[in-house]
Amino acid sequence: MRLLFFILLLANVTFFAYGWFGPGAQAGGDTQIVSQQLNPEKIRLLQPEQVSALARKSEPAKHDTAKPETAKPMTACLEWGAFGNSDAARAEQALEPFALGAKLSQRRQEDIAGFWVYIGPLSSRQLAVQKAGELKRLGIDDYFVVSDEPKWRNSVSLGVFKTEEAAKARLAALRTKGVRSATIGARETRQGKTYFQMRDLDSGLTAKLNALKQGYPGTELRECAADEKKG
Repeated sequence: MRLLFFILLLANVTFFAYGWFGPGAQAGGDTQIVSQQLNPEKIRLLQPEQVSALARKSEPAKHDTAKPETAKPMTACLEWGAFGNSDAARAEQALEPFALGAKLSQRRQEDIAGFWVYIGPLSSRQLAVQKAGELKRLGIDDYFVVSDEPKWRNSVSLGVFKTEEAAKARLAALRTKGVRSATIGARETRQGKTYFQMRDLDSGLTAKLNALKQGYPGTELRECAADEKKG
């Protein structure tokens, strides 16, 4: 009886050992491990170049923090003046270090001494003398024929006045005597004023010009008139 017990015990131990350590046990264990994996058919081994590409993608993007250079604002046209003849030469010399070249130009403005009433200029001296004779026959003695000014040569002056109102009064009086060809104009002198005009200046150069202006009391730096900005 005891011998039969030991034989059955040995048979059970042998069967258990075979089931656990036998060739089927290893395959069953691998099967169990694989079954516990998530989507095992999707697992792939990466090539070295694929690993490098993933590493590059994971690097944080580098942003260019350098600020783009902004263009300095430009001024279409600035005018500096006014200058008499002597001061204009000095100011022109002071502008030379700025090397403005074609950006620099001058504008001349003649001083107005007053207003005058005149006829002409006529095409020849002979016609001017004839016109003077006509005036004399109308009883007008206050006149003279201009001969020493190229711009007004062969004009007949009928009076120079300080105000435009006085010139208009003279013209009205002439009209009552039958003079129809006379007119009124500003009487300019040879002593005029000079203005310097500078175009396409950036803010830095404009600041330097403002500093230069301080050495010329009575002058101002301003934008050109609208009809002169186009050049």
